[in-house]
Amino acid sequence: MKNLTNLLYYIAMIGLLFWFAYSKGWILANFETITPQQAKILLENDENVTLLDVRTPEEFRTGHLRGATLIPLEKLESNLDKLSPFKNKKIIVYCRSGNRSVSASRILEKNGFTPLNVKNGIIGLMGAKIELTQ
Repeated sequence: MKNLTNLLYYIAMIGLLFWFAYSKGWILANFETITPQQAKILLENDENVTLLDVRTPEEFRTGHLRGATLIPLEKLESNLDKLSPFKNKKIIVYCRSGNRSVSASRILEKNGFTPLNVKNGIIGLMGAKIELTQ
């Protein structure tokens, strides 16, 4: 009985580690994750990129990147048509800390877009000295 309990414990731990790595976009991710510094360079030098903010409207009002389109994560799948003009562009996706943007990047990639998930979200972008607007 003790061996079975130990086995179940290890299976649960492996499952938890797998879920955590998946939710962070570290495994099974068909999209690229970029650093806030890479995002800043792309925004300054590449005209073939656009911005998608997947936070809530309240978070967006507290400050966002200039030119960002707001589509909260929970409304993304039903509003993909708003992004159709950007189908041939890279879409820099950010949220507050980088978790929701992983989910959004998975949705975008599944629907034929080219998402670039920003590691650490807007918190990281502010650390990279990217100017926010309200």
